[in-house]
Amino acid sequence: MGSFVSRYGLVAVLALFGGGKYVKMDSRVLIEQSPLLSWIYDFLSPQAVAYALGTTEIVTAILIACGLRLPRVSAAGSAIAVALFVCTLSFLFSTKGVVVTFAAGFFPVFSAQPGQFLLKDIVLIGVALWTLGQSLHAAGDAVRARVVEEAQHAA
Repeated sequence: MGSFVSRYGLVAVLALFGGGKYVKMDSRVLIEQSPLLSWIYDFLSPQAVAYALGTTEIVTAILIACGLRLPRVSAAGSAIAVALFVCTLSFLFSTKGVVVTFAAGFFPVFSAQPGQFLLKDIVLIGVALWTLGQSLHAAGDAVRARVVEEAQHAA
């Protein structure tokens, strides 16, 4: 049950956030402040970036949803998700207003937006890494089963 909720919870988050990029959900403020990604606005409009990101998130969700029926496809989606979450986690360090203050002088207190919003990606990258491992394992099992089957037919 936990594996189902993890995989398809990740699918739901990616699909819903991806769909949101077509409506109102704006990531421009985060991307503009990123030393890794801000250059993209030199080539694309904010709307084009939002649509490209939204499409990538939706396609990634579909690939991950293929699950163990098409494990290599799912593994590709999981790898894309890991890359997406690495990018969004980098915003924790490049976006102003993520940390509002420090409790006891050293413990960071995150703002609701964007801090806590971005912090959830630590869990999401963990789930994406897990689905990647599960899919790669399933793909290996499928290859081993085929080899055994071919060996039995040859004998």
